[in-house]
Amino acid sequence: MEHHFTGPSYTIGIEEELMIVDADSYELVNAIEPVLEDARAVDSDHTVGDIKPELMESVLEIATHPAANTAEAGAQLRALRRQVHDVAARRGLTIGSAGTHPFALWEDQRIASRLRYRELVNALRFVARQELIFGLHVHVGVDDPDKAIHVSNGMRVHLPVLLALSANSPFWRGDGTGMASTRLPIFRAFPRVGVPPPYRDWADYERQIEFMISSGVMEDYTYLWYDVRPHPKLGTVEIRACDAQTRVEHTLGLAALIQAMVKELCEHYDSGQHLGEFPWQMLDENRWLAARHGLDGNLVDLPSNQRVATRDLASRLLDRLHDHAVDLGSADELEGVRDLLARGNGAARQVVVYEANHDLREVMAEIVAATTGDGETEF
Repeated sequence: MEHHFTGPSYTIGIEEELMIVDADSYELVNAIEPVLEDARAVDSDHTVGDIKPELMESVLEIATHPAANTAEAGAQLRALRRQVHDVAARRGLTIGSAGTHPFALWEDQRIASRLRYRELVNALRFVARQELIFGLHVHVGVDDPDKAIHVSNGMRVHLPVLLALSANSPFWRGDGTGMASTRLPIFRAFPRVGVPPPYRDWADYERQIEFMISSGVMEDYTYLWYDVRPHPKLGTVEIRACDAQTRVEHTLGLAALIQAMVKELCEHYDSGQHLGEFPWQMLDENRWLAARHGLDGNLVDLPSNQRVATRDLASRLLDRLHDHAVDLGSADELEGVRDLLARGNGAARQVVVYEANHDLREVMAEIVAATTGDGETEF
């Protein structure tokens, strides 16, 4: 398999899936095509990053160009958010960012007119049609294919902490779900998702992917939707575990933490060390606990069988990775993670707004205001 794991190491790219909503009612609007058309007219050369369609016409994706650190990526991300907000405003629309829309129905959403998405719906039917969720994806550059496999394997134990920090989807179809991240069980219906299998090395990864392609179950490796995966075309390890974040500061904090995790694991590989082995079912159990309780529960502190407060586990990880973030020039953005630990993740903040008046439109109004940076919000 052709790959681009050639460096430079630790470059970072951020992708956010955003809602397109009516500026007055805060309902989702199937408007990706006119928004894309207007965006191309404003920035035809994609100088500040890319704006792309997603599965549904009420969703858009913004993606930064590769950056050296989260400060540089943050400048791009803020510019992209401003750009899509301004473009949407011309049509009476706006944008919002969270793991789910609190009261939208998937039945009202149109599938984007792209061959890949139409084929996906044809293959997965209801499973694809009900996937009205919004995620944050972070790419980090790695300079060697075997190292990329080592990093992907090593990231598996960190996925639950990242999900707990980022959980931002407590409402679904007009109802409180009792989950901090409702996005997880919705996406769990897809094939080839969640905690990936470990691979021995790059050659093992190639063999397994080739087997799946030759068997006809998928077209290429991009149909693996695991929470972490090597991305050979881009030469990155891609972490897909997080709900979309409302505040850009939280996006950048999580990205800085992930970049530091990748650096630690790369150095672990370079020093010739071996990763610990964890039972898949316990990695998956921790992922479930993070989705259910967010930062307010406990996780199993692998490889022990002891339950530890999720906040304590996340704080310990943050302290350990701080010096790596300093080396990368991304330490300032870690303040976003400290804010999540101190004031709660997006799910907790949404619930606070909802409990005041039991009004999900008020929740969406707060989400929109915090997404666009327009005034003081609970978020």
